[in-house]
Amino acid sequence: MLIIAIVLLLLLILLARRMADYRADRRVTEHLISTQPELPDVFHPDMVASLPEPARRYFLYTIAPDTPLYPVVDFTMTGKFALGTRQQPNYFAMRARQVLSVPQGFIWSMRASRGWMRVSGSDSHRWTRFWLMGLIPVARMGGDTDHQRSAFGRYIAEGVFWSPAALLPGPDVHWEPVDQNCARVTLTHGTLSQSVDITVAENGQPTQVCFLRWSNANPEKVYRLQPFGGKLSAFKTFAGFCLPTHVEAGNHFGSDDYFPFFIADIEQFHFPLPFKRGASGDASSPHSPSHTTSGEL
Repeated sequence: MLIIAIVLLLLLILLARRMADYRADRRVTEHLISTQPELPDVFHPDMVASLPEPARRYFLYTIAPDTPLYPVVDFTMTGKFALGTRQQPNYFAMRARQVLSVPQGFIWSMRASRGWMRVSGSDSHRWTRFWLMGLIPVARMGGDTDHQRSAFGRYIAEGVFWSPAALLPGPDVHWEPVDQNCARVTLTHGTLSQSVDITVAENGQPTQVCFLRWSNANPEKVYRLQPFGGKLSAFKTFAGFCLPTHVEAGNHFGSDDYFPFFIADIEQFHFPLPFKRGASGDASSPHSPSHTTSGEL
């Protein structure tokens, strides 16, 4: 009986911790959405006229004139997520939702499976928390400068994919040319700074993104700057933004060690408006500009 009681107590503790993670996910999601401007400026080509030519082409391709410049995006995806190596990727089929608010942060909530194995959890600018079978914690990290710096690199690069409005020139966003088809954007937020190189086609469509990411994804498990990048394709229009719906990305981009551990296809995409508090005190969001390609998370 004592053993049964101990097992039940352990299960209750793990369940309580899992529920606490869900609540934390919701709080971060609501905070990120609250940073969306209710009445944003609209895009005009004059805003990017002085930028390097590849950067100007990038914006003219990704944002149509008179588009409201919503920087916060909320989208769902399906795809594959590898938990292995280049030699043995061990891809899991995954479904996920992401809310991205550059430069404030992001949250990526996912469920993945491979055979009988089930992994779920969330990755954000504050933490990485994943669970096996919904009850066994297999990764819990964050709350330190290494995680913060690594996460910042990830979501600034993803801003290039999915939130070009957040990268328009301003006091904390600097653009410079690399060559005739590549430009570098550097975004600063507090003590953090990240540069990302964007390669574009002649028509301005971004084809790949690469940068030096602060990461410990190496055999020594030591944090250092190393190449990370992704390839973009299957562009579709969402409320005036032309964005990739297929992304493949991974560590050691451009080297023999590269393999895409993250392969995603966007299902639904919208620009949420800030949460409002109703009479009951519950958070709700009004109608948001959106586009659905297929499916539900």
